[in-house]
Order: sequence, then C-alpha cells, then structure tokens
Amino acid sequence: MQRSTQTVIQGAVGAAVLAFAFGAQAASIKISCSGVGQELEFCKGAAEAWAKKTGNEIQIVTPPNDASERLALYQQVLSAGSDKIDVLQVDVVWPGLLGNHLLDLKPFTKGVEKEHFAGFIANNTNNNRLVAMPWFANAGLLFYRKDLLQKYGQKVPDTWDELGASAKKIQDGERAAGNDKMWGYVWQGRAYEGLTCDALEWVASFGGGSIVEDNGKVSIKNPNASKALQTAASWVGGISPTAVLNYAEEEARGVFQAGNAVYMRNWPYAWSLAQNDDSVIKGKVGVATLPKGGAGGRNAATLGGESLAVSKYSKHAAEAADLVMYMTSAAVQKDRAIRGSFNPTLGSLYKDPEVVKANPFMGELYGTFTSAVGRPTTVTGARYNQVSNQFWNAAHEVLSGKAKPDEALGRLEESLTRLSRGGKWN
Repeated sequence: MQRSTQTVIQGAVGAAVLAFAFGAQAASIKISCSGVGQELEFCKGAAEAWAKKTGNEIQIVTPPNDASERLALYQQVLSAGSDKIDVLQVDVVWPGLLGNHLLDLKPFTKGVEKEHFAGFIANNTNNNRLVAMPWFANAGLLFYRKDLLQKYGQKVPDTWDELGASAKKIQDGERAAGNDKMWGYVWQGRAYEGLTCDALEWVASFGGGSIVEDNGKVSIKNPNASKALQTAASWVGGISPTAVLNYAEEEARGVFQAGNAVYMRNWPYAWSLAQNDDSVIKGKVGVATLPKGGAGGRNAATLGGESLAVSKYSKHAAEAADLVMYMTSAAVQKDRAIRGSFNPTLGSLYKDPEVVKANPFMGELYGTFTSAVGRPTTVTGARYNQVSNQFWNAAHEVLSGKAKPDEALGRLEESLTRLSRGGKWN
C-alpha cells in the first residue's frame, strides 16, 4: 500500500515537471470590446499585454456599437449557454439584466473592489454576487468651442435657454462668414439607449423626475418632463440638424470634431480625440456641466460607464477572471485615463497628478461623476430594457414632431404602469 502510494505521488510530480517543462496548454480567451471611439484600440492593447504576460491567447470579438444591439447579442449568446464570449464589456445598466449568466468574481478580487466607487460596486452586485468589475465611469458632459464663444462674446451657458440663444447666435454668425455646415448643438437623438441618457438629463434638469421613482411609482407624466422634451424638440431643424434624430455618440462627435458644431453633448472619451494632433479643433475645446432646466432646475448628467464580466459558460473561467482583474487594475485604468480620457472607477486616480494634467476637467468635474443621475435600473430590474425602450421611443416621437409631449408621456405612463403591475416591478 505504501509503495503504491509513493508510486502515485512520484507519477504526479513527474507529470507536473513535464507540464512545467513543456508549458501548460494556453487558454484562448475571447473578449468582447466595444468599437466606440478608442475603446477597441485600448481594450485590445491591454488584453494583448495580459496575454503576453501570462502566456495565454486573446481573441477580440467586436460587437455592434449600438448599445441596444450589443445587449441583444449578449442575451442571445448567454441564453444559449454558449462559450463564444468569455469576457463581456457590459454597460452600467446590464448587470441586473444579465446577472444570472455571469460568474461571481468575488473569489478572484482579493478585496480590491473596496477601492472602486461604492455605487458602481453596488450596481454590479446581483443577489450578493459581484458579477462585473468597474472599468470606467461616465457622465454626460457639455463640450464647447472656446474660441467661438470668445469670438462672439458668449459665456458658457448655465441654462438650456442660454445654450439655445448662444448656439443660434454663433451658428448664424459662422454661416454668414462662409461655413454653411455650422450647427449650434449636436447630441444623441437616435431611438436607442443613448437617447434615454440624453432625455433623462433634460427631464431631470427641469425637475421632471426619473421616469420611475425609487418607490416604483411611474412619474414621467408631469409638466416639467413635458417642458423638457418640448425644449429639446425646438432645437431640431434650428440649432441642431434634422439628421440628429439618427445620431449616436460617434455621429455627434464627427460633426463637432470636424469643426462644424459649437456645442456637443457627449461622454468624456471625446476629449482626448478632440486633442489629437490631427484634430482641427485641438486646443479649442472646453468642457462643462450640462445646463440646468431654468429657475429651480439642476445640472443633471446621466451616469454611464462600462464594466467587465465573465460568462459563467466560459471553459476558462479562472483565466478570464484574471484578465478582468488585470484590465480593471489601477495601472491599466491610469493608462486609459491619461491616453484616452476614460474616467477611472478608482477614486485615488482622480488625485493622480499625471491623470489630472492630461484631463483637467476630471478634477474640476469630479462631483459630476460621483453624483450623476442614475437610470431606473434597480427598481425596474429585469424590465429595465422595456422601460428604456418605451421611454426613448416616446421621446423620439416628440423630437420628430409626431406627437405632443403631453400625449406621448401620457401614453408612456399608462404603458409603464401596466408593465409595473401597479408599481410592483419585482
């Protein structure tokens, strides 16, 4: 018996030595990276650095840029129990929708989650399971042409009415000077999740609530929300091109970065791109909080951001989790902040001199990122996607002139109330 046991041990040790000598079989990890702006480039670079460090292999999966289409792809792949994607880049509103299909990362974090924004960690926790690690934070910002505001004696607008007047004055002046492509304000008007973000900012800035309140009550039908949508609708064809009704982030940035817009609503990633050497607006851009709805209004920026999650159907869960921990680490987040103006989810990096030097607005607008307006994901749970879909469609109807705000919001409230089963979402 003793000799047999010794033989087994010697055999195991020998196998381990052989595995070490010839190298364990590398895991091939498939990671889904968004292609918006520089996201694909930075995601690919960090993933390949991890692969070189660990001896594993990386396959980059590029999903649709449209957030709604990307979510639909994820739901299809995960519902089938497929291992086609190991690591998923997930939007801030998706952990509640996809959580049952994602791996609990707590066994792999070594407690580092305590260093990230607490709100983000809470957002990524599903039934006491940490299903995603925060990667970068987002909040809607107002980008503007410093040179043009100075040229026309304009100050950074404090209210939406001020923005409208300033945008029109500069737009008309620049067109008279020969740039017939100039527009006053560009934003995200396509019927998709991006419009939910923009429209929630308008509604909240006018004091119109959060679509669905924390107690489950549907609150969207109110005079302030109607005024917010009416204000935005007045921009279309005036200070904003009619084509804005089909703009997502990149379409808006394309117009602004080509030098053909005075103001732009977008996420922080647009800052570094505007400062590229090949950018015609390099050194001419300022960043500020989004305007208030008026007297009694507030500055409202929708909370955004992305996290990294591991599919529980991955055949290389440990390696995939290790990749996630590497890509969400302080070192990688610092590099992304400096080179790509991605907002870290680690509070300590906002005091890092190199980060602040590269992105002055990060320090100045820190409060915007930590107190941004959340979409009603927690209260609506698995039904959030339906809520958002109905909200962005209602907003789009108003913006395109197909419905009056009161009519559209009245129908929306009735539909959401039915969906909520009388305020009982879960």
